[in-house]
Amino acid sequence: MDFSWINSFANELLHGLGITLKLLALSGVFGFLLAVLVALGRLSSNPLISAPLRAYTAVFRGTPLLVQIYILYYGVGSVFASYPLIRGSFLWPYLREGFWYVALALILCVGAYVGEVLRGALRAVPRGELEAARAFGMKRLMVLRRVWLPRALELVKPTLVGETVLLLKATALASTVAVTDLLGAANLVRAQTLRVYEPLLAVAVIYIVLAFVIEHVFSRWGKVPQRQA
Repeated sequence: MDFSWINSFANELLHGLGITLKLLALSGVFGFLLAVLVALGRLSSNPLISAPLRAYTAVFRGTPLLVQIYILYYGVGSVFASYPLIRGSFLWPYLREGFWYVALALILCVGAYVGEVLRGALRAVPRGELEAARAFGMKRLMVLRRVWLPRALELVKPTLVGETVLLLKATALASTVAVTDLLGAANLVRAQTLRVYEPLLAVAVIYIVLAFVIEHVFSRWGKVPQRQA
């Protein structure tokens, strides 16, 4: 195998890596925030809140992510492109880029999957801990922020590690809508060098390294450093 092409295409690979990391960060952060709202809404006794969220999670968990990306990019994107008012607005430079449609699809997908995971974790937190927090005079928001949500996250930390690694791999679908992410950069190298396996092996190694980094970050989460005596 010949990897002499790496020096010539290093900038493309670094750019693709940057796009992949941006998608991972955006969808991870905003998707998690959405997931918290979804989980709390699903636990609501008000059917006007819980029923729409149940339908949302059912749709996004029951349809392939690639289909969701296509619907947003080719469907919603083409609708936006058909209105001259939108094409002439300050939003058009963003609305015409596939990156933002992929990011939105990933955010909605993370919100649905992780929202259901958090819902189960919130229900698994012992009721006595919440009652003890209220007995100390904590308000609902403080109980959620300092007791309920941290305990739920601790319960599902292994699941969140897996979901984050899956999210990393899902970012590769961005290359299907003309976004030059890491896989898109590999496809560019393949097209210009006519080498099939080497570019794919190179980005596979990068994905594996990123997955190990994610696992390491989560393994450090919640650990309190020991003080020297």
